[in-house]
Amino acid sequence: MKRNNTEQVGDVIRRLLRQEGLETPLNEYRLIEAWKDVVGPVIVRYTQNLYIKNQVLYVHLSSSVLRQELSMSRTLLVRNLNTRVGAQVIVNIIFR
Repeated sequence: MKRNNTEQVGDVIRRLLRQEGLETPLNEYRLIEAWKDVVGPVIVRYTQNLYIKNQVLYVHLSSSVLRQELSMSRTLLVRNLNTRVGAQVIVNIIFR
């Protein structure tokens, strides 16, 4: 019985966030926070700035070699980041 109540409360909170226009910013925040878990600590050290605009994650990297490597696995990163958040937050990543 307790599980049903929890699921119902979760549904109510998600609906409220959606109605108030807060669901997207929350998911964007969660995706940016997930970056470090998805790519690991080594890549995070070279990451200078992350932001999302129009469903595109912009990642500023201080290493051109790393930029090239990540570009080749862009599709997998998009999928893993969205999966981590549980929603389609981004459709592309641009490395700079």
